[in-house]
Amino acid sequence: LFSKLPSDSFKYLGWCDIEEHGVQGNQLRSPRVREGPSEEELFFRKEEHTLKKRKQVTDTEKWEKRLQENWENCAELNLSFQDLGDLYQVENFKRILRRLIRVEKLWLVDNSLTDLSAIRLPRCRELNANKNHFTSFKQLPKIPQIQHLSLAENNITTLSGISDFRHTPLESLILKRNPCEFQERYRQLVFSNLPNLKILDGIPKLPEDCSPPDVRFFYRVCTIL
Repeated sequence: LFSKLPSDSFKYLGWCDIEEHGVQGNQLRSPRVREGPSEEELFFRKEEHTLKKRKQVTDTEKWEKRLQENWENCAELNLSFQDLGDLYQVENFKRILRRLIRVEKLWLVDNSLTDLSAIRLPRCRELNANKNHFTSFKQLPKIPQIQHLSLAENNITTLSGISDFRHTPLESLILKRNPCEFQERYRQLVFSNLPNLKILDGIPKLPEDCSPPDVRFFYRVCTIL
């Protein structure tokens, strides 16, 4: 079929209970969906009780659907595994992210994301962006209230731009399985740029992490992987 069926607009609606009939669902061979009788017709047929019952069910369903789809005002939202394989999908996904001005906890795992620098999440306190394609901290969204940030399994090669989080309440950061993890004195460099950080890669801040890194030593040493 190359054209939509006449009932296509009803495909997401649920079945209503129909009283006083003996037909079972598995007995339907060619079901059709049609519009029900109008309020005026039900009134003249003296079947107002059917209309009232139908209205009550409809109102309840609408309210439940509104609660489920009120994603713009939600505090916690999981948008992981979206399979964004087309440019249009990516742009539409970013359009959705721009409207999340109230979200506090957001999961964006495994979405092949590369750059969200134009996105601002003013209330986001917890962001999980594991398994994406970020290569720099400057490609992350603006998250001024971030407390817990997880960026495991990306492609962040250097710690350049990490100091942008110095003035945020960031307490926990996960950078496991990123190339920057293999930098010489990696933990010292991170904690020196983020003095308020308490946990890095699941390990609390240790006394040896507090000593300032020797920048000259860092540039003299070459690490071959």
